[in-house]
Amino acid sequence: MWEAFVAVVLGLVEGLTEFAPVSSTGHMIIVDDFLFQTQNMFTPGVANTFKVVIQLGSVLAVVVLMWDRFLNLLGLKKLRGRETDGPRLNLLTVLVGLIPAGVVGVLFNDYIDEHLFSTKTVVIGLVLGALLMIVADWFRPGRPKIDTVDQITYKQALVVGLVQCLSLWPGFSRSGSTISGGVLLGMSHRAAADFTFIMAVPIMAGASFLSLLKSWHAITMDVVPFFVIGFISAFVFALVFIRFFLKLINRVKLVPFAIYRLVLAAVIYFVFM
Repeated sequence: MWEAFVAVVLGLVEGLTEFAPVSSTGHMIIVDDFLFQTQNMFTPGVANTFKVVIQLGSVLAVVVLMWDRFLNLLGLKKLRGRETDGPRLNLLTVLVGLIPAGVVGVLFNDYIDEHLFSTKTVVIGLVLGALLMIVADWFRPGRPKIDTVDQITYKQALVVGLVQCLSLWPGFSRSGSTISGGVLLGMSHRAAADFTFIMAVPIMAGASFLSLLKSWHAITMDVVPFFVIGFISAFVFALVFIRFFLKLINRVKLVPFAIYRLVLAAVIYFVFM
């Protein structure tokens, strides 16, 4: 029962924070590394693989919520709506946004894993990411020029992709960096968030599957229930939170999340460091 409880709570943390601009890594440090310590409950290999599996639960939630959009990107469905005759976000635009972080991630993945995953670096990422989000809200252009993802150009996608490279630093937050970059380019917060979630699916799915291939041996029959409960928990909570977040982001903007990040960084620093 304790293992099931831990799986549900960690799935909850993953589902609520993976796509919010608050850093899921920072929350996992507090909840898992300092409270549950699943690396001691099982083995470090099982604990790390579990975190990969629950990430896939969050990815699945995005796919479910944006199913029509993904089918359209793959040319399998035509979206209908009031902008039927206008341009639509296409697969090439998404790929342009993915290239920078993909290249940097491949080149520096081993270095990041070995040198940047520590409490200190996460605190630094939380603070710097919060400052970027504050700058984005304070210095964004007046009225958004881009109200939907369908208006994003290749150049804008590339710039957002370059900004997304910052999220390779643990604690910086993928959604925090990309939404900030989009807002500074004149996107509405909702359009930037939609584009962030769409780009996150191939990045997170690819990285998760590669990690699973490396650590497949850690998944044995005795830990499967723990993995399944965590996966379902992350999927359900992400499904609920993403709907709520996409309705909220245009109203509250980024500063409230930035303030929360600064508070979180202070808690990690003073309590755990």
